[in-house]
Amino acid sequence: MARILITSAIPYINGIKHLGNLVGSQLPADLYARYMRARSHEVMFICATDEHGTPAELAAAKAGKPVAEYCAEMWQVQKNLSDGFRLSFDKFGRSSSPQNHALTQYFAGRLAENGYIEEVTEKQVYSNADGRFLPDRYIEGTCPNCGYEKARGDQCENCTKQLDPTDLIDPRSAISGSTDLEVRETKHLYLRQSLLKDRLDEWIASKTDWPVLTTSIARKWLHDGDGLRDRGITRDLDWGVPVKRGDADWPGMEGKVFYVWFDAPIEYIAATREWADAEGLGEAAWRRWWRTDEGADEVRYVQFMGKDNVPFHTLSFPATIIGSGDPWKLVDYIKSFNYLNYDGGQFSTSQGRGVFMDQALEILPADYWRWWLLSHAPENSDSEFTWENFQSSVNKDLADVLGNFVSRVTKFCRSRFGEAVPEAGSYGPGEAVVAAELTERLAAYAAHMEAIDIRKAAAELRAIWVAGNEYLQEAAPWAVFKEDPDRAAAIIRFSLNLARFYAVLSEPFIPDASATLLKALKAEDAAWPQDVDAALSALPAGHAFDVPENLFRKITDDERAAWQERFAGGRG
Repeated sequence: MARILITSAIPYINGIKHLGNLVGSQLPADLYARYMRARSHEVMFICATDEHGTPAELAAAKAGKPVAEYCAEMWQVQKNLSDGFRLSFDKFGRSSSPQNHALTQYFAGRLAENGYIEEVTEKQVYSNADGRFLPDRYIEGTCPNCGYEKARGDQCENCTKQLDPTDLIDPRSAISGSTDLEVRETKHLYLRQSLLKDRLDEWIASKTDWPVLTTSIARKWLHDGDGLRDRGITRDLDWGVPVKRGDADWPGMEGKVFYVWFDAPIEYIAATREWADAEGLGEAAWRRWWRTDEGADEVRYVQFMGKDNVPFHTLSFPATIIGSGDPWKLVDYIKSFNYLNYDGGQFSTSQGRGVFMDQALEILPADYWRWWLLSHAPENSDSEFTWENFQSSVNKDLADVLGNFVSRVTKFCRSRFGEAVPEAGSYGPGEAVVAAELTERLAAYAAHMEAIDIRKAAAELRAIWVAGNEYLQEAAPWAVFKEDPDRAAAIIRFSLNLARFYAVLSEPFIPDASATLLKALKAEDAAWPQDVDAALSALPAGHAFDVPENLFRKITDDERAAWQERFAGGRG
């Protein structure tokens, strides 16, 4: 039994996430966690909300609430939605936790001791009206590149050009709207990543099994242009982790906080500590996952994230870990994803374009979305969500293939043999052929899941479902029953065991439907099949079952058209 540490990129606190965010990290991470648990491995699956930085303060101000209150409320909203999508986190933490404050300050102190922190005097925009320095995102103005009037001080959302606040035309405070701005000097801490470039380069080069998307982004940041740059890790903000060296004050850094992208990845460790503290398990319980001198050398650590997060997880966070000089666990494998686009355009949180997690659960249960998103995961290129494709996939894969198979088998059994596995008859050549095919397909499915090839795994799972449908159609127990009821009984017994087999294999993708089916078959304790022949005889003759409600319903053309119109733009 292996020990698997899984982290999903932590979402910003500022609002509800759309389906593109979900499939870019949390959902595939959950798929992998569920599969690894099913294979009897010890799993620690960690996520959290990213609560610091400018986006949190701006969102709180817009909501008219203190930032701490806003973050607490939005953590609960995001936690409820993650529960709604059946994301099986062992801990869904908060980057504002006391544990993260302590660990962030600890890492900063260790980096400073080892010569990887530098104090830099720089120029920054100051708002006289607000009486404060303005971080990049607190400054708005007209983009000098495209003329967009609501460009931010770090980037224009319209043309995506990277900007400095001083590039903006007619800059103004995003807080008060004031144009009474001036440039002043302020002092900040920088992480001297450039000193760690060779060690990071060597480490990344050793990861020959990483996806091309992950390594290509990391190498681009390492080698293009000026190469790996030192990075500011403090900001002039009220909300965040106060700048300290461990437990000690940091002279000259009073009133400053650590930059969100310094403290956010450290929350992976802190959230594990939150879990241990909440369970009353003590220090050793979380340290065995993160300290290689306390057992984490035996852990396989896998991260999941969208491609925009790759630079921070391949360079900045590892630089923090390596620079500390302590035996912390470094990631073994990073599964990164491209973008999911929406119906001819892009998902947009700011414009409310696309389907958001709360809206998705309002109109259909989680399994419908989980199946489509995972079977269309943007692994090798960007994917596109269209309502036509979603309707087709749900109707054909879930309703017509899996749902229809279960319904036909259980209802026919009830009408001809009662609500128990039939006793008569024995398996023959037809069943042997199916078992042989499923033995091969199960091995392929497991291999794809182990390799985190999600679309290939989904395709193999669907093929496993199809094999049962084709068998049932060819065996035709409804026709055989008239001449040979014993043979029909054997076909149905085999098919009921196929349904159990499907429920177990499908759990990582569609956990609710799996649980419903296993409960109906009175087989809640069913384990991952080690042997297909044994699995297809696991429900013995006479075993009682209930006929489940339809596992999946079809999406109508009228529903599809209405949803397409509703979600074209704006959170309607």
